[in-house]
Amino acid sequence: MSVNESTPRPGGRAARVRSAVHEAVIELLSEPGGKDVTVPAIAQRAGVNPTSIYRRWGTREALLADVAVTRLAEDSPLPDTGTLCGDLTQWATAAASSLMRPEGQLILRALVMSLPGTPEAQEERSRHFARRADDIGRILDRAAARGEDPPDIDQVLDHVLGPLYLRALFGAMPATPAYPQALVEQLLHGGSAPARPGNLRTLRP
Repeated sequence: MSVNESTPRPGGRAARVRSAVHEAVIELLSEPGGKDVTVPAIAQRAGVNPTSIYRRWGTREALLADVAVTRLAEDSPLPDTGTLCGDLTQWATAAASSLMRPEGQLILRALVMSLPGTPEAQEERSRHFARRADDIGRILDRAAARGEDPPDIDQVLDHVLGPLYLRALFGAMPATPAYPQALVEQLLHGGSAPARPGNLRTLRP
């Protein structure tokens, strides 16, 4: 279905084109193989001219990064349980749940396909991780205000968010909230996280 310029809709043409192009990318990624994610294929599926895509995003990689960043940003409000462990556990569990959804897998694929990409694509990816870091920072600041001793942002990224993305990317995310909870407990209290179903060791031949 093409994007009709003559039909006025809320948000204006630019918003309609962006929405149609984003949906086209997700649809193409979901097809068997998911390899025909070219600008001409995206434009045809979205019902727009390829020049419209190049004019707005510049490159396919920048577009893929924009799709990934936009969808990954659609998260629930930050938790406020009254404890650092509770907040980080709820936050990590929500992130894991988002990444486990079929669309979450497609979004990760788009993110990987945008690598190494252009400066524009890198800027989109940096924007996403800056937003994640800001969310973590707010959780940690609240904990410090309560008198708790929180880790720094990089520690949460490296020890909680990083493993979640890695497992989701390789299809090894356990289907229960026990894994993100174990990551948080390991970060805050030390020790080794217990083995979980879906451990990456099970993927070895």
